[in-house]
Amino acid sequence: MIDLRRAAELWRGLDVTVRDLPLGLVFFAASFVPSLHNHGTMLGGVPDRPFDLLAVVAIALQCLPLALRRRWPAASLALVSAGFAVDQLMGYHTLAGTGLAIAVLSAGAHLERRRRATVLVLTAAYAVLWAALAQLGTGETPVGFATFYLALAFVWGIGAWLRSTRAMEAERRRRVAEDTRTAERTRIARELHDVVTHHVTAMVVQAEAARYLTADPERLDGSLTAVTDTGRRAITDLRSLLDLLNPDHGTGARTPPVGRVLTLVEQTRRAGQPVEFSEEGAPAESTGGADLVAFRVVQEALTNALKHARGSRTSVLVRHGEKEITVEVGTEGPGPRTGSPGGSGRGLAGLRERVDVLGGDLEAGPGPEGGFVVRARIPAGNRS
Repeated sequence: MIDLRRAAELWRGLDVTVRDLPLGLVFFAASFVPSLHNHGTMLGGVPDRPFDLLAVVAIALQCLPLALRRRWPAASLALVSAGFAVDQLMGYHTLAGTGLAIAVLSAGAHLERRRRATVLVLTAAYAVLWAALAQLGTGETPVGFATFYLALAFVWGIGAWLRSTRAMEAERRRRVAEDTRTAERTRIARELHDVVTHHVTAMVVQAEAARYLTADPERLDGSLTAVTDTGRRAITDLRSLLDLLNPDHGTGARTPPVGRVLTLVEQTRRAGQPVEFSEEGAPAESTGGADLVAFRVVQEALTNALKHARGSRTSVLVRHGEKEITVEVGTEGPGPRTGSPGGSGRGLAGLRERVDVLGGDLEAGPGPEGGFVVRARIPAGNRS
């Protein structure tokens, strides 16, 4: 089985003319079988004639150019048509006449340029052959000539249909590839937004706070250390994200675990935001993409708290269930608003799309007692 598969791969790797040549050779050899002599296409009623050297030439012209039917379809059609004309005018009526139908089908399917001109030239050539056969033959009726022409036109139409089908399939694949690239770019943009926005916001807040600590060297040093640590985390997260774009990157752990939420909370606290964190239940053995989405929900909510409700009391609750992870982040401040300085609205919109992909729900809006609350229910175990 392996040998057959390898042979098939080697065959597909050959030039198209080499792969098309056996078909022509089969018809070439079959045309010399004595029992098949004068049993081919008969147009015009020219009396049968014994094979001679010219018959060999006619057979070769009708069969061997079929090797070119996909690489140079116009040249193949011209040579096969010339051989067919000799075959009919001389009365050989060989089996090789079948090659004309194959050449016409291939031209309809693979000819890219001057298709109309080719049809007109082929029609004119057939009219000349019709007139010549009418003079030499035993009286083929116009209906017979017209029927043969319509048969050739039908074969051309089949080839044209195959060509259009192939073009539509290529366009469909192009659109799928483009949609895939767009979706991947969107996913990467979301990851960059989550990572960069959170860390940079924390660094800005910490740097602004350091401006008021010049009279307290110890607190100033601690604030600058926090800025440094945040920058290093940003570099680490960006490096991990960029590693995913490397084709040689392995298939190891790709997402930050929910356990890192505590680190996220500590970082936000060091930026001056009072955050209360609580976690209930134990993470499921297989959470699929739920752990990453939960992490991003907390990350985006804390980033918005730093940007829009700096210094306001914030609470983070992560609850692990058997089939889902529930996240709730509440802030006593106003929370993000449409038109807020520096806010694009991409964060919450991106989170809502992520949660929807996993079949969950996300709500973000004013809390019952004021402030702003983000709630997410994320089904666990979904590999999407």
